[in-house]
Amino acid sequence: MKKSAILSGLMGVCVGDALGVPVEFSSRQERLQNPITTMTGQGTYRQPPGTWSDDSSLTLCLADSLCQGYNLKTIADSFSRWRYQQEWTPHGVVFDIGGTTNQAIRNILNGVNPVEAGETHERSNGNGSLMRILPMVYLASTVSFYQLIQWVHECSCLTHAHVRSQIGCGIYISIAVKLLQGLDLKSAYLEGIEAVKPIYYHPSLTVETSRFERVLTGKIDQLSMGQIESSGYVIHTLEASLWCLLTTSSYAEAVLKAVNLGEDTDTTAAVTGGLAGLYYGWENIPSEWVEQIARKDDIIALADRLEQAIFSTTES
Repeated sequence: MKKSAILSGLMGVCVGDALGVPVEFSSRQERLQNPITTMTGQGTYRQPPGTWSDDSSLTLCLADSLCQGYNLKTIADSFSRWRYQQEWTPHGVVFDIGGTTNQAIRNILNGVNPVEAGETHERSNGNGSLMRILPMVYLASTVSFYQLIQWVHECSCLTHAHVRSQIGCGIYISIAVKLLQGLDLKSAYLEGIEAVKPIYYHPSLTVETSRFERVLTGKIDQLSMGQIESSGYVIHTLEASLWCLLTTSSYAEAVLKAVNLGEDTDTTAAVTGGLAGLYYGWENIPSEWVEQIARKDDIIALADRLEQAIFSTTES
């Protein structure tokens, strides 16, 4: 793992998220007529430039928890502290939270086992677990791939326990693993989906796996913009993020393309930005954007702590 990979991924998520926050819920037509080209502020939530949303907050909560090793209760407690004690918020207030995530955190506080806290019905397949799952990839050097994906599933279940959300997270992390290994974008995509097929191509999962056909055929990048949706549905976000990543040639181009798809702009760009950060590296995220990111120094310090924790685990 490249020494800066943790910072690259975490900052990749936060910058993409912050680019999308001011225009969340705007239509694609609005974005095509008035595209976002740089970091802005105000807009939807009336926040200053560089403000990230719950997407990054929960990503940073997860990363912080992983400094102590993988423990689902520790992660769940961190999510609760964010919701009710404003831990890992950009400016000391929670200004955005998905309904499914909110209910899951309430369940945890009411004593529900964390792995059973997330809702399981079909209508609870928003992108709320996918948007925060990236830090799990940093455990790839410490456990088997199969174990990693099982942990990813558990981590999704904290808030989004339907198998569709679990599969979305698993595919995303599998591709991220290949990027960490240094593969080019298309190879990481193709090898990433091949790696999870033995897990997901199981008779009991046939119906759910078929919903990911456009990703699992290895041809998502061949679709037109008109065929890509950018709502808050987990499959739409996974498809859109991979499409943006595979049809661009820089970090900036990838995340701006994601924002300008409209609708769930912050999450599409955060999910895109995590993978783009891993691939292009910290040094290729525009510095003028990074400088505006809320709590930039805290994020850098967190990346250092997690890096030290991971390397101490692999060396022992």
